[in-house]
Amino acid sequence: MLVLVVDSSTPAVTAALMDVSADGVASRAQRCTVDARAHGELLAPQVDAVLADADARPRDLTAIVAGLGPGPFTGLRVGLVTAATMGQVLGIPTYGVCSLDAIGYPAASGAPVLAASDARRKELYWAVYDGAGERIVGPEVSAPAVAAARARELGAAIAVGDGAHRYAEVLDLPVRVEPRYPDATVLALLAAERIRAGASGERLTPLYLRRPDAVAATGRKPVLP
Repeated sequence: MLVLVVDSSTPAVTAALMDVSADGVASRAQRCTVDARAHGELLAPQVDAVLADADARPRDLTAIVAGLGPGPFTGLRVGLVTAATMGQVLGIPTYGVCSLDAIGYPAASGAPVLAASDARRKELYWAVYDGAGERIVGPEVSAPAVAAARARELGAAIAVGDGAHRYAEVLDLPVRVEPRYPDATVLALLAAERIRAGASGERLTPLYLRRPDAVAATGRKPVLP
């Protein structure tokens, strides 16, 4: 089954094609560009590129997997709108996966791990995973010091993700080099059971965790005093 994977929850804008079979998940094509300000400009061309790389067409897709975040409002919305629109047009199911899971799950190696991405405003999006890669706390958004204290309470031995690199001194944990951003293969792997079972498609509900920076005006301000 040919599956499109997209994630725009971090500065790494990702599109990939995966073969999901009874034997596992295999990558057919991947594109990833790190640019925190160009999600809208990058994602659609990358989807076209991975389809071309795999000599495939949209109608060949069986399902779409999207990273649900958490992530900043504007960037995260690009990936989810793209996935939802393609799923609706093609008549295929969409499945969501917490984007932090695609960072924390592959980093698990027997001891708890803190996965973190940059939430801006001097904060982190974070979650803690047990030694088998199962999420036990989060996702949450907070100051790095708060995330560090909670991770230590849970026995985290390492930290991983772009946010962990950015705030390594505050977290005071060994930081693993990779994965720095959500791994497309892991996103597909975490949705593979649903895909193989032919589960009904899911509404892609974003994990914003806080209100967007831009808020619509609630009323007109008087021009004259």
